[in-house]
Amino acid sequence: MDKVKHELVILGGGPAGYVAAIRAAQLGIDVACVDENPRFGGTCLRVGCIPSKALLESSHLYEEAQHRFTDHGIQVDGVKLDLDALMARKDKIVDTLTGGIDMLFKKQGVTAYRGRGRFQDANTIQIEGDQPKLVEADQVLICAGSHPAKIPPVEEDGEYIGNSTTALSFPTVPQTLVVIGGGYIGLELGSVWNRLGSKVIVLEAFDRIMPGIDSEIASLAHRAFKKQGIEIRTETLVQSAKRKGDSCLVEIKDGDPIECDRVLLATGRVPATLDLGLESINLETDRRGFIAVNENFETTVEGVYAAGDCIGGAMLAHKAMEEAIICIERMAGMKSHVNYDVIPAIVYTHPEIASVGRTEEQLKESGIEYNKGVSSYGANGRARTLGETDGRVKILADAANDRVLGVHIIGARAGDMIAEAATAMEFGASSEDIARTCHAHPTLAETMHEAALAVDKRAIHTA
Repeated sequence: MDKVKHELVILGGGPAGYVAAIRAAQLGIDVACVDENPRFGGTCLRVGCIPSKALLESSHLYEEAQHRFTDHGIQVDGVKLDLDALMARKDKIVDTLTGGIDMLFKKQGVTAYRGRGRFQDANTIQIEGDQPKLVEADQVLICAGSHPAKIPPVEEDGEYIGNSTTALSFPTVPQTLVVIGGGYIGLELGSVWNRLGSKVIVLEAFDRIMPGIDSEIASLAHRAFKKQGIEIRTETLVQSAKRKGDSCLVEIKDGDPIECDRVLLATGRVPATLDLGLESINLETDRRGFIAVNENFETTVEGVYAAGDCIGGAMLAHKAMEEAIICIERMAGMKSHVNYDVIPAIVYTHPEIASVGRTEEQLKESGIEYNKGVSSYGANGRARTLGETDGRVKILADAANDRVLGVHIIGARAGDMIAEAATAMEFGASSEDIARTCHAHPTLAETMHEAALAVDKRAIHTA
């Protein structure tokens, strides 16, 4: 077996892994990145964030053409769905972006290894695959990522009953789709197939959808999804889900069983830390599989680091990227840090949902007094021209010093708008700072300006 040596080896080529590799190369580190998949990019790029957003955009346009173009005076007859073409577009986007990582690796001088990497010891990685190798390293960074969680009563077969990856490539539009889990993954993919013609039933065990989102925003989202035809059943426990010939049967507690064509299990994600050879270096995980790290992202084993989904916290690609960069820069002696209070989160449904910072519930639980400013899309000129009047922006500011503690948005392009809030919070801005900043007219961003004014009860366009 061939032996090679690098200063740094990164296990995993997802958002944390490939970003860490590029940053390390920029800093002059001899770095290699190992991933068992034929394409780098991890779950997010290959079978997660990017393909799902491609489907969301295509399905949204399909629905617009069917139901809303006439509002703009555009008459379209005979709108038809070409599912194969829709899927081909999604795949082309993924191919382009994954190919881009290969190009970046080559340009930056990152060595790429395709194969399964496992620890032989703290400084040696054994790579299994078509070209097996032993790779020695001064330091190792684990960026193993995560995978969809499983629950025993749901018998996945990867075809009729599957996870988010399965739901990205249904060969036909299911007549009825049951989604187990009312989080962002289930709601996004449920929205896709609802727009394409499925009857979508979302089953959520909690008393509300999206438990981590501000409750007022979640309530507005629930109402919007119901209006779109998605059936949402909260406080519903799934007892089993089984394939039954060419259909599926979902049994629920204290309710009638549901017959459907497909089942999507979307009950969260778990760290992908099994089968990495961690036992060979005496690196233990917690009961859920997460790896503990210190402020420098170093594990309990000297010279072994970890970042991204496998260390816990918000399982978001951008959070993983930030951690990876900070980890590499700290290895290089730079005093970088991650501000975990300012990690935005977005749900790419329609309307979009975006948030950063703390929710009202969290502030109340912490006993922090706050002032609230709310503005409506309905009072915004740009929202009117877009035909997107259902939306709201909420700013929460510390009552003592006016510092912005949280911003929550539901409405068109909320995912783009949240960047302003995150930047403001990163620099410790007050709601007054946002209110005193001139916002271009007419733009949706004016709703942020209006909400900031509303904190001090001096909104101009909102009654």
